[in-house]
Order: sequence, then structure tokens, then C-alpha cells
Amino acid sequence: MSLVSIGNVLVDRVVLQAEFSCDLQQCRGACCVEGELGAPLSPDEALQLETAPDELIRMLPDRNIRYLHRYGAVEVYQGTQYTRTIEGRECVFAVIQDGVTLCAVELASREGILLFDKPLSCRLFPIRVRRKFGLDHLVYEQHHMCRSARKLGGERRTRLVDYIYRALEAAYGVEWAKSLKAFVDSSPET
Repeated sequence: MSLVSIGNVLVDRVVLQAEFSCDLQQCRGACCVEGELGAPLSPDEALQLETAPDELIRMLPDRNIRYLHRYGAVEVYQGTQYTRTIEGRECVFAVIQDGVTLCAVELASREGILLFDKPLSCRLFPIRVRRKFGLDHLVYEQHHMCRSARKLGGERRTRLVDYIYRALEAAYGVEWAKSLKAFVDSSPET
């Protein structure tokens, strides 16, 4: 796999070349349901979710509320904190509206109930942050559930880095994101 170094972050070249645009009408929010673990969390995000306000909790289905009260909002696997999942499936903060699974944290943020958005790892998805040579390493996880997002991104000519640009700014800063975008814009392979 070919890597590019942008500042102190390693980026797989496929990240720079991919086209992507979520297609919720096709995938129905599968990323909030599928997978072995919930969303990776920073310590600050984990604390905020563990102390989530009642207004957020009331947005959840009864089953999720019971699960939260019994097990909490966060689980730890190999030293990393993740959103709790219900029986290894959907995120405990998942809600269904019109047949589409959505994030209650994101909805609460949009409504002004929370001062924070959904976890950064969710906003970066389908990019995952790994560690390589002591640096962050951005990897594109090409899940089957996102097949329609890849197709729609291709039809719209939406680059993955443009689609998640605000999340990249949140993760690494405005200047870093500008550097990444400048690299992608000037690269003949993308």
C-alpha cells in the first residue's frame, strides 16, 4: 500500500483517490448497526457519553435506555474505548426514523441539546485512524455496506477527502486539512 505523509499524518493513497457520498436511502444507516464494536472514542468523548444528559437519553428507544442503565454507554476493548453496542450489533445511541438508523447524539447536537457532535470516528467514517511508525495513519475501510456510497460518490464525482473534510479539520486542524486538499488537488493520480 502506498503511503503519503501530510505533516505528521500518514495517509493511504487510496484515501486520496476514493470517491464517496453516503446514500442513507440505500444503506439505511448500516454503519450504526454492523460491526463487532461500536465507534472508537477519545477519552473526552467517552466521558461525555457516560454523562449524557437526560434529554439525549429520552430520544432513545426503551430497549436502548434499559441497556444504557444496565451496562453504560462505553465499553473497553484492548485498551480502547468504544460506544456500547446492544448484543454486539447496533450502537446504544442508534435510533430509527423512517426505516433509517440514525445517531441520537448527532440529532441531539443539531437540536441544541448537546454541545458536542457525534464521535469523531463516526464523522471520519469510512476512514479509520490507525497508528504506524508512531504516527496517525488514515486507512480507508471499504465495507460492503458502503457500496452504494462509493457508487453515488462516483456518480457525483465527490472525493472522499472532500466528503469528510470538516471531520478532517476537527481531527487535525484547518491548516493540515488545507495541506491535504492542496496535495490531492495537485496530484495527477487523483
